[in-house]
Amino acid sequence: MVCLVTPTAVAISSIDAPDIPWRQKAVRAPSSTRSLIAAASSRVGRPAPRRSPHFKSVAPRFPRNVINWSAKKCTTQLICRIGAVQKSAPARARPLGESFVIIAPSFGRPGRTLVVVAGALALASCGGGAEQPPAPPPPLVSVVTIQAQTVPNIIELPGRIEAVRSAEVRARTDGIIERRLYQEGTDVREGTPLFLIDPRDKRAAVQQARAAVQRAEATRVNARQVYERYRPLISERAVSAQEFEAAQATLRQAEASVADARAALTRAELELSYATVRAPISGRVGRAQVTEGALASATQATPLTTIEQLTPVYAVFAQSSTELQTLLTRARNGELKLPTLTGVEVRLILESGEEYGPVGRLNFADLSVDPATGSQVLRASFVNPDRRLLPGQFVRGRLSAGTVNGFMVPQRAVQIAGSNASVSVVAQDGSVSTRQVQLGGQSGANWIIRSGLKAGDRVITEGWQKVQPGGKVRVQGEQPAAAGAPGRAGPAGQGGAAGQPGQGGTAAQSGQPGQPGAANGPASGR
Repeated sequence: MVCLVTPTAVAISSIDAPDIPWRQKAVRAPSSTRSLIAAASSRVGRPAPRRSPHFKSVAPRFPRNVINWSAKKCTTQLICRIGAVQKSAPARARPLGESFVIIAPSFGRPGRTLVVVAGALALASCGGGAEQPPAPPPPLVSVVTIQAQTVPNIIELPGRIEAVRSAEVRARTDGIIERRLYQEGTDVREGTPLFLIDPRDKRAAVQQARAAVQRAEATRVNARQVYERYRPLISERAVSAQEFEAAQATLRQAEASVADARAALTRAELELSYATVRAPISGRVGRAQVTEGALASATQATPLTTIEQLTPVYAVFAQSSTELQTLLTRARNGELKLPTLTGVEVRLILESGEEYGPVGRLNFADLSVDPATGSQVLRASFVNPDRRLLPGQFVRGRLSAGTVNGFMVPQRAVQIAGSNASVSVVAQDGSVSTRQVQLGGQSGANWIIRSGLKAGDRVITEGWQKVQPGGKVRVQGEQPAAAGAPGRAGPAGQGGAAGQPGQGGTAAQSGQPGQPGAANGPASGR
C-alpha cells in the first residue's frame, strides 16, 4: 500500500517528551496527543482545537528496530483531523483543503515524537491506484464509394390536382326545389336527373302554347282557303288584284303565326324539361348546395352542385421563369439533354410523402409567363383508377428534365436538417468529415447529388450516428491496424506525489499526461 501526500503549508514540530518506554507512551498517547496538537498548531498559526469526537487513536505495534519512520506506513499512524470529518471517509479520499495532524513516534532519537500538522492537506492515492481502462476501438461503419454517372435531372415543383372536366350544375328555370334525386358523392352518368323543380306552372305554359298553335293553325287554314278561292278568279277578272294580294298576305301571316305558336310551344316544353335538373357530364357528383324548398333561379350565383370527372386527372405545376432560363442555358451549353415536352416523365409525391404509383407525362406548357407570379404553367395527365387523386389536392411533382452527369448516394446516407443536407465522408486515414451537399431529387432509393462530392469519396451509409466530425472510424471489411505492445510504467516524478508515465503509457490519476506510445498502458509511481 502506497500513501501519496501532497502537502500545502506543512509544519513539522519536534516536541520533547519524557523518555518513557514506548508501550507506556502508546497507552498514554490519547491523553498526550492534545498537548502535542496544541504545540504543533501554534507553529502554523492556528488555535489548538478542542477534543474532537472524531479523534481516532490507533495503538501502534511497531517493531523495536524500525528507523526512518515516515508517512509511507499509513496503517501505523495516529491520524487526527482538525474539525468535523466523517468517520466512514477513507484516509486516501480526504478532499483537498482539509487539515490533518499526523503523529508518529521517532525511534531515531529517544524521547522525541514527530508531529506533522498539515494545513490544507490532500491525502491522495492511499493504496494501489486502479488501472485506467483501455480506450474503446473506433466504431465500425459501412461506406459506399461515389462514382460519376449519368443521372436524371430531377426538378421538383409544387402543384395541385385538377379535374379533366368539371361542371357546375345550375337551374335553367325558376322554381321551388321539390326533391333531390341523387346520392351525394356518387358517380353519375350524363343526363341523370339530380333535382326536381316544381313543374306545375311549366305544364300550364305548355298547354297554353299548344292552344296558341292550334289557333294559329286554324287561322292559317282559313287564310289558305281564301287565297285558293281568289287565285282562279284573278285571271277572269272576277276579283280585283287588290283583293287577291290581300288574301295572299293574310295566308302568309297565318303561316307565320303558326310558326310563332309552335316556337312558343317548344320554349314552354323546354321550360318544363328544365324543371328536372340533369347531370351535364359524367363524373362524381358533389354535395348539394341547396335543399328542398329552396328557390332556384337561373340567375343565382350559387350552383346546385358540382360534377367532376376524376379519371383521368390533371396535375398543374408552376415553374419559375428563372429556373426555366437556367435549364435552357444548360441545354445550350451541352450540360443537359432536354427531351421533348411529351417525353418528360412526372412522378407525384402525395401530401403524406408517399409516391403515387402511376407515372404521368407532360401534355401542356403555357406559352407565356404569368406576370403576377413570374412562373410558367405546366400540366401533366395521370390515370386515376382508384380515385386517390382528388381535385384541389396539393402534390409535388418530380419532373425528369433530361439527364446530367452527377452522383447518386443511398437515401439513408443523407442527413437532412431543415433545408440543409449533409453526408459523412471517410478520409484515407479513417477520419470523418461532414460535407454539405445540394440535393437534386430522388431516383428510386437514392438521392441525386448536384454538388458537394467528388468521384472517389467514401460516404458512410450505416453507422454515421455513432461518429463525430474529426473522429476515427473503421470501415467494414477492412483490417484494423496492428496494435503495439503495452507501454512500460515509468518511475515517479521527483518532488511530486504522482508518477510520470513511462514510454507508451498514460499518466496516473494525478500525473501529467505522457506521450502516446504504441499502446496505452497505466503508470504507477513508487
